[in-house]
Amino acid sequence: MAPKAQKKLKERHKQVLDVIREYSAKHGYAPSYREICARTDITSTSMVNYYLEQLEEMGYIERVENISRSLQIKEAAQEKVNQVLGNVKQAVEEISRSLTIPIVGRIVASEPVPIPESDFSLFDAESNIQVPESLIPFNMQKENLFALEVDGDSMIDAMVNDGDVIIMKPAREARNGEMVAVRIKDQNQTTLKHFYHEGDRVRLQPANPTMDPIYVDSSSDIEVQGSVVLVIRQL
Repeated sequence: MAPKAQKKLKERHKQVLDVIREYSAKHGYAPSYREICARTDITSTSMVNYYLEQLEEMGYIERVENISRSLQIKEAAQEKVNQVLGNVKQAVEEISRSLTIPIVGRIVASEPVPIPESDFSLFDAESNIQVPESLIPFNMQKENLFALEVDGDSMIDAMVNDGDVIIMKPAREARNGEMVAVRIKDQNQTTLKHFYHEGDRVRLQPANPTMDPIYVDSSSDIEVQGSVVLVIRQL
């Protein structure tokens, strides 16, 4: 928006404005009073200040008293404000776009415990959690994500505490080091651990130095049910 000037600009005012605009565009900051003198035929910094005071009164510039190089063209200042506001609005819109992810059960993050045959059906159908879409990797299919409530503290060094909610993606296989929900078939037990293949054996590693790993003799005795995408801390 153009400034609402109370007086018509004189040639000297235009010269000063042009110097401020061109210098700021080139250097990223405003010229000093002496630099304005050097680029116009104004002979003293006091005269520069005189013209700047008039330009400020007419609404063409703004400056912070006693701060060097604080001159700014009002239109440039407004443009920067609009840009910042636009960026903030975009960020707010991205954060506000959320996914509704069903909480389908509870996962034990300690020693495995026996589970019912349908182990991920402990919560009612209306249990869910809202998660900003921006927190989910952009290239991940979001339709099949599900959430589990953590029970236990075997993964505390992985920043997963008792009562936290973990967002999972369905998976039937796991890479070494992944944090996964696994079911030990022959014992019908489930747990949340880091997964490692060690030959034919599988090591389920807690992230808690006070707990020992769980070893399963054959990978065929393990059923991977999902891998962790995100941890929602419950404070």
